Amino acid sequence: MTIDRKQPKPKTCRNAECSIKFVPQRLGQAVCSPACALATKNVNQQKALKSLDQIGRREIKVRKEKLKSRADHLREAQAAVNEFIRLRDAHLPCISCDSTPNDNDLMTGSRWDAGHYRSVGACPELRFEPLNIHRQCVKCNRNLSGNAVEYRIRLVQRIGAEKVAWLEGVHPACKYTVEEINAIKAKYRAKTRELKKGEAA
Repeated sequence: MTIDRKQPKPKTCRNAECSIKFVPQRLGQAVCSPACALATKNVNQQKALKSLDQIGRREIKVRKEKLKSRADHLREAQAAVNEFIRLRDAHLPCISCDSTPNDNDLMTGSRWDAGHYRSVGACPELRFEPLNIHRQCVKCNRNLSGNAVEYRIRLVQRIGAEKVAWLEGVHPACKYTVEEINAIKAKYRAKTRELKKGEAA
C-alpha cells in the first residue's frame, strides 16, 4: 500500500538578492541553496544582535527605574513641570521684574527659571500647581530668593486676587505615591509636546 504525500508548495527564497521560487526539500527551509543561506546569515545575525541590544537597553532602563528613589522621581516630575511652565510663559516677561529675554540675558547671562510663588519648602502641596509657578529670570529667582513682594504684585495682575488668595490659603497635606509622581511627569511632558507642536504648526 502506497501513501500519497503532498508535494511541498514552492516558496520564495528569503535572500533578497535572489528571490527565486523553489520547492523546499526539508521542513523550515527558507532559502534555495547553501550560497543563499550564507548570504542571509549576516543579515539574520545583525537582526538578532539588534534585537538583543534593544532588549538589553530595555532591561537596563527597567533596572535603573527600580533603583530610583522617591526623591529622584520628584526631581524628574518637577523638571517636566518646569519645562512646561517656561514654554507656556515664553512670550511673557519675568513675573517679578518684567524683564524680557534680552534684558535677562544682559543681567544674568543665563537661562530662565520656573519660579514658585510659594516655595516647595514652604508649601510642598503646591509644588506642581501651574498657578503657583511662572517664568522668572535667574536674578529674581536665585539671587533675590524669588523676589516675593514683586512676584505677588504681578501675580495678582496676571491671575487675579482671588486665585492668589487661594494659593496663600491652607492646603491639605499631599504625599504623592511614585505612581502619582510618574503620572504627573507623563502629563506635563505630553503638555510640553503639544505646546511645541503648536509652535511648529
